[in-house]
Amino acid sequence: MTAPEIIFDDVSKFYGDVLGVNRVTLHIPPGITSLVGPNGSGKTTLMNLMVGIIRADRGALTVRGISPDHPEQLMRIVGYATQYDAAPRGMTGLEFVSMALMLHGFTQAEATRRAWAALDRVSLTDAAKRKVGAYSKGMRQRARLAQALAHDPDVLVLDEPLNGLDPLVRAETIAAFREYADQGRHVILSSHVLQEVDVFSDQVILIANGAIMAEGQIRSVREEMHEHPSQFILHCRDAARVASMLIGDAHVSEVKILDDGAGLLVMTRRRDDLAAALSRIAIAGIEIDGVIPADENVDALYEYLIGGGR
Repeated sequence: MTAPEIIFDDVSKFYGDVLGVNRVTLHIPPGITSLVGPNGSGKTTLMNLMVGIIRADRGALTVRGISPDHPEQLMRIVGYATQYDAAPRGMTGLEFVSMALMLHGFTQAEATRRAWAALDRVSLTDAAKRKVGAYSKGMRQRARLAQALAHDPDVLVLDEPLNGLDPLVRAETIAAFREYADQGRHVILSSHVLQEVDVFSDQVILIANGAIMAEGQIRSVREEMHEHPSQFILHCRDAARVASMLIGDAHVSEVKILDDGAGLLVMTRRRDDLAAALSRIAIAGIEIDGVIPADENVDALYEYLIGGGR
């Protein structure tokens, strides 16, 4: 039997005249899939479509064989943790998770049992009976995650789930995602930083302006990225002279002097050649104060992929 997938077939969603996502076609297998893109790119729209909060204006969508036309069935197999901090401050963490379980139809006793288990899974049992209003940002994030997984769904949909977590809890959370995915389930999460999800995702989907720019296993997406130039910011005292020395090199595709005149933005297709060029410039007596990668987050990548716009 083939593994159950999340399938988008030519899906579009508009908010009035504003585009949410446009003609998205995806087949997402079980495992950890990261939706990566800058704010406003369409990540949350895709997630809201998956869980049935909003409906597509065109196209078809199924989540492990279930259509959003059957919201009760969908709710049973999906757990959703949004990035919005909407937990009632007067509730305890235990009450917050239990309440959601009772909405799923569990008895109060079973809801309490499952809530404790979910809070234990996110290392929050010590604070289970404290008011959510006294929680830190990271603790509230973990409470939302506990609520999402407490009914043991086949699909976890998590909007920016690593925000606000300290390093230890972050590592434990990623390990929990891995364990969940290894059971043949879906873990769908969003991030605006590719490096954040690179090390643990089975596949990534890069999205910008409501369109899918690249998708697949991280290695294939990296290869697609490497077709585009790398960006570096050079801090130097004679930016115009350094620019004139670099602009003629075959590996350099573009050089821009920064607005403050204190450096350059350099795009190169061969990083080693740029390093050699900078060594020659330094030997010539021109001081370069620093070289910083300008594409450490996904925003710069999208400038490459979509020609400068977002």
